[in-house]
Amino acid sequence: MMEQRLEALEREVAILTRLVEASTSLNSTYQLEALLTKIMDIAVEITDCEAASVLLWNQKTRELFFAATTSDGANELIGKPVPLDSIAGQIVLENKVIQIDDAERDPRIYRKVGEEVQFVTRSLLGVPMTFQGRVIGAVEVLNKRTLPFTPNDVHYLQTLTSQAAVAIETAQLVMQLRRANEEMAELDELKNRFIAIASHELRTPLGVILGYASFLQEETSDEASEHASKVMASALQLRRIIEQMVNLRYLKQKQSELILEPVAVSELIEAMYEDFITLANARHHKLDVRLPPPHIKVKVDPSRITMAFTNLLNNAVNFTPEGGIIEIFTELKGRREIWITVRDNGIGMTPEQLNRCFDEFYQAEDHMIRRYGGLGIGLSITKAVAEAHNGRIWAESEGPGKGTAFTIALPLAE
Repeated sequence: MMEQRLEALEREVAILTRLVEASTSLNSTYQLEALLTKIMDIAVEITDCEAASVLLWNQKTRELFFAATTSDGANELIGKPVPLDSIAGQIVLENKVIQIDDAERDPRIYRKVGEEVQFVTRSLLGVPMTFQGRVIGAVEVLNKRTLPFTPNDVHYLQTLTSQAAVAIETAQLVMQLRRANEEMAELDELKNRFIAIASHELRTPLGVILGYASFLQEETSDEASEHASKVMASALQLRRIIEQMVNLRYLKQKQSELILEPVAVSELIEAMYEDFITLANARHHKLDVRLPPPHIKVKVDPSRITMAFTNLLNNAVNFTPEGGIIEIFTELKGRREIWITVRDNGIGMTPEQLNRCFDEFYQAEDHMIRRYGGLGIGLSITKAVAEAHNGRIWAESEGPGKGTAFTIALPLAE
């Protein structure tokens, strides 16, 4: 008698230990199929049964279906609905435990399943799985080796299903999130392909317009030349918008996409100066550039960081009246970073505009009365590129009509 009692205590300790291990085990995977297999294996082990099944409740269709089973040859049952007037349906709909020690005489047993998979159910214990007060399914264990089912069997299985419900809900949420991310990635790729195709198709006729507008400017005079100049200005504005469309993909610039190399800051600024001196002269701007020593280098992706500063210079040119001053200068901050500033004496910004100027598609002016073109993404792209380089960007202005300064801080190359 004492030996039997000791054996019973040892088994109880082993089961409780298994349930503690199950808590970690069930939360170690977000693969639903693997998770269900673990649940069934543990259920069979702690109740000393031959087989187990997990049934899940579809809230949208209000159907109960087989999600997993350990019965041999029962794979064809997975995904099939279970009648709600069956024992499993009763467990889920009434949220109650059902115990049957003699299934052969119980009319509630859904024998069609057993016939399909050639499995005879002799006994059954079913427990509902609940999550946050709602039933999400049930776990059934079948054919206990030593009958009857005990209160401990019920308690152990309820403990397991409580853990299982949380793990299943988590796994399903993870699966939904992954599907959503995959769909977002597909949409993002579709967007990029559309922009690439659209920009290519727009550039072809735009090139023809620019060519003829330039020809008319040179070959005509007076009013006709003035009209050609307006066509040219509008075409150039359209080209800038197309270029911004192409650059939309850089709004989510990732550090892993950069090709970094040490580059002298003076070389970057000189290249920008060469690109913008013609445009600055056309607007009668004075471009004041102060270069740092040639040994000062940053580790950057030259094409991306050039695009970032190009956006700042475009802003400075567009928002500075003719005859204005645009400055480019640098400041070393210890041995760790350098600040590169583009400052103008243009229209300036209000405090609200300073707070929002890096927001995607933000326009300081109402779109119906805007004097300045663009999509409102240049500064957003510049911010994304700067941060991908482990840098920072900010804007400063003393107010409307008092100019604006944009500063990018970049870490120095080691």
